[in-house]
Amino acid sequence: MARVRFTEDYDYKPTKQTTVAYKAGIEMTVKQECADRAIAAGKAVSLDNTKQSVKAAEQVAE
Repeated sequence: MARVRFTEDYDYKPTKQTTVAYKAGIEMTVKQECADRAIAAGKAVSLDNTKQSVKAAEQVAE
């Protein structure tokens, strides 16, 4: 699960028969696959600071 803010309307299609519509401006927790696809499409930004903190800590350790 991941916390994101949708910056534009986004339709997530986990299966061919299912579409979940997210409106721009909504902040919520969604499945990781949905978050990854929406962020890659430029329609959402991550609000999950834990992953960013872990990456920053790994860079400092190097």
